[in-house]
Amino acid sequence: MYACEIDAADKPALYRDLLGAIDAITADERDAVANMANVAALLWQYLPELNWAGFYRLVEGELVLGPFQGKAACIRIALGQGVCGTAAATRATQIVADVHDFPGHIACDADSASELVVPIVRGGAVVGVIDLDSPRPNRFDAEDAAGVEAIAALLAGRV
Repeated sequence: MYACEIDAADKPALYRDLLGAIDAITADERDAVANMANVAALLWQYLPELNWAGFYRLVEGELVLGPFQGKAACIRIALGQGVCGTAAATRATQIVADVHDFPGHIACDADSASELVVPIVRGGAVVGVIDLDSPRPNRFDAEDAAGVEAIAALLAGRV
């Protein structure tokens, strides 16, 4: 069992501590699925107002569901489709204040109102995405994006 000291008082401290915990838990583990599972659990445990936290992996040209916390989800997403597919295709973080305003949004969970998706890039190629959903509109901001981008960068060689 892992014990993490996470300061949730403000976002920079939260993400700094979360990154440190993720680094400690994944540093010596070579199994990508184990690392994604633990990271999904940490994101779910420490980030407020989420209804889904997890990964999609790029497998044979499409995104395939990876470890996550939350309700059952869409299993396969085509590149360029929905928020996850757009993030993977463009290699750019997607902050969506209202998923109902995102053209082609894929509604895996009708309770989701906003979404943050960050691509995981290794050697210039996308290997997956980190996907966070919230039931609250406008849940995610630039600080969240920067925090999750740092996590994605750390995980690039570990997933």
